[in-house]
Amino acid sequence: MLSGLVIVDKPQGWTSHDVVGRMRRLAGTRKVGHAGTLDPMATGVLVLGINKATRLLTYIVGTSKTYTATIRLGQSTVTDDAEGEVTATTSAAGITDQQIDDGVAALTGDIQQVPSSVSAIKVNGERAYARVRSGEAVKLAARPVTIHRFDVHGIRRDEAAGVVDLDVTVECSSGTYIRALARDLGDGLGVGGHLTALRRTQVGPYSLDQARTLEQLAGELNVLDMSLAARALMPNRELTAEETAEISFGRRIAAGTSGAATVEHPAAAFAPDGSLVALLADAGSYAKPVLVFAPGTGSAATAPGEA
Repeated sequence: MLSGLVIVDKPQGWTSHDVVGRMRRLAGTRKVGHAGTLDPMATGVLVLGINKATRLLTYIVGTSKTYTATIRLGQSTVTDDAEGEVTATTSAAGITDQQIDDGVAALTGDIQQVPSSVSAIKVNGERAYARVRSGEAVKLAARPVTIHRFDVHGIRRDEAAGVVDLDVTVECSSGTYIRALARDLGDGLGVGGHLTALRRTQVGPYSLDQARTLEQLAGELNVLDMSLAARALMPNRELTAEETAEISFGRRIAAGTSGAATVEHPAAAFAPDGSLVALLADAGSYAKPVLVFAPGTGSAATAPGEA
């Protein structure tokens, strides 16, 4: 059975669900999932899992992300991006490069971010964007995120329109909204701001260099093998034949040398032939299986005692 990750270069205008639907047809299976959505306006890296590789997706969702984007200062929109109607216009012509640098610095590092009101976050069981579309005013709670890098590469000024466009690269923690970053930069400068372009270039260890368009994948379904995907994603542990046999039955083995693997951030354990056997978490002097990939069956099972 075909299993592995597919790194898609998502086209503009497609939802992540649209891409999953297309991949189901290309791979001939219903068991396809994604590791974190991209807005329809955005393009770039969308990681999909096929069949038993969907079990890896939960560990990819929480990895850091990198984006290239364009932020327009001087206009606010209802969606914090170019797809929403403009709600306020304030000339940004007087904003200096130094003010932009200071505003970017204030939004770098550990910050509290209020997600966009049209995000997919649920409010009392309903998506925030659905409440906004029905006319409700939605204010979401701030949440901690980390902006590892916020670099401005270009500043383009349109004096006649009173707007300033910034070309930026942002490396951030999972859960960060680049739309909200654009909004907050503009608000901090007193002129408003929104996102006009967004491209995700990296998700954890998976980059745009590995990504394929849907057209390319229709011609040749490029699937990253489970073992290679896990090697790039997690700490690695090479097992002996005896350890492989024990783990295959869901039993504990002696802890690894790192002692750093947890249930949330496990290590990938490999048989002598290089195949992925299990995901392991350290527990004192032992390592216990979090997830066992049964040899030869093409299936994954939760280890005994794990939910």
